[in-house]
Amino acid sequence: MVTLRLVGRPFEGFEQALQRQMDSFAASVDADVRFEREHRPLPEIHEELVTTGDITDGTYDLLLCLSDWVPMLADAGYLTPLDDHLDSDPPADWPDGWAESLRGLMAFEGTTYGVPYHDGPEIFHYREDLFESVTEQRAFRAEYGRPLSVPRTWDEFREVAEFFTRPDEDLWGTVVAAKPDGHNDVYDFCIQLWSRGGRLLDDDGAPAFDSPEGRAALQYYHDLIHDHEVVPPESVDLESVEAGQFYADGKAAMMWNWSGFGAMAEDPGSAVFGRTNYGLIPRADAPDGEHTSLTVTYGLTVPSGSEHADLAYEFIRHAASPENDLVTTREGASGTRFSTWRDPDVLRENSFYSMVEEVNTGPVNTLPRVPEYLELNEILDEMVEAAVVEQSASVEAALSEAADRATTLLE
Repeated sequence: MVTLRLVGRPFEGFEQALQRQMDSFAASVDADVRFEREHRPLPEIHEELVTTGDITDGTYDLLLCLSDWVPMLADAGYLTPLDDHLDSDPPADWPDGWAESLRGLMAFEGTTYGVPYHDGPEIFHYREDLFESVTEQRAFRAEYGRPLSVPRTWDEFREVAEFFTRPDEDLWGTVVAAKPDGHNDVYDFCIQLWSRGGRLLDDDGAPAFDSPEGRAALQYYHDLIHDHEVVPPESVDLESVEAGQFYADGKAAMMWNWSGFGAMAEDPGSAVFGRTNYGLIPRADAPDGEHTSLTVTYGLTVPSGSEHADLAYEFIRHAASPENDLVTTREGASGTRFSTWRDPDVLRENSFYSMVEEVNTGPVNTLPRVPEYLELNEILDEMVEAAVVEQSASVEAALSEAADRATTLLE
């Protein structure tokens, strides 16, 4: 009997969907096959398997790979190219059944290394019941002299967050995932930067984030937590799933976070079931300010050391079918196919999917597609940790040091 071993990030939606898909695959193929799953935190996978190259030692046949990692892994030869398989035996509707933005995230320099499995660009989540409350509207107008409305700018966002911050009622204006794990803390900085017209790298690939826009972005993120105190103090220890659950528990009025966490909010057991809505992430009230988003994806890939690469691809193809993409969604993760995003039942139960397609087919931002991105991400993670979490450096000093390190890295 062949054993296929998968490693990926822990998340109930992943784990439940993968188990169902593995069970149905094992029942559908002639070869005897069984699966083993390991779900390990991203920093652990990165430190113990990616940076060491041990992901290629033959232990694992499948890697549920964060798209940020694809350029480095591909450049190092750690992933198996899938183009031949995709040409000869593609999943149904490949490639046009997926948004180009997602397919591109699982490719590097023209070669495809994975098929998108889970996606949900960052969008704005807000408590519709609070915004529509006549009592809240009257109180907000009395305090701020304007109508209570869903914020379009970061200045408006701060005011609304201050208004709804009521620790004695276990309600906060917003929640962020500032835990220094190289995930949402970095992505939050990027969104703040891009929404102000800033850039991570310039056209020549040199660091560009130590800029007026970068300083405003990092300062705003710091001030939400420490000066305005509109987020719970534990935000500096929360990762993205925990922040999504915090919102679903009815403890935050707003958040920008991955669209997939709308599934938590729209679960019948959620404290905000039937009370949440979605929109565009706020922008800076400046000439270059723009509503922006970030998309990354998790894709199923085959580490280059796998002895069962062909069978592993067969599973990837199976998991990418229209039926199994729906399974991914039904189990709490976020499917990646147009057919899933447009499914009437999915839209009825999870209205955020209309935003998913709009963002992924529009001018969505992605992280730099360079082999050095993992090291750059670590630099940005440590920058946010120093300025925002530990407050061991000023915003200016943290940005300057990070830019110097990034310049050395990318030269």
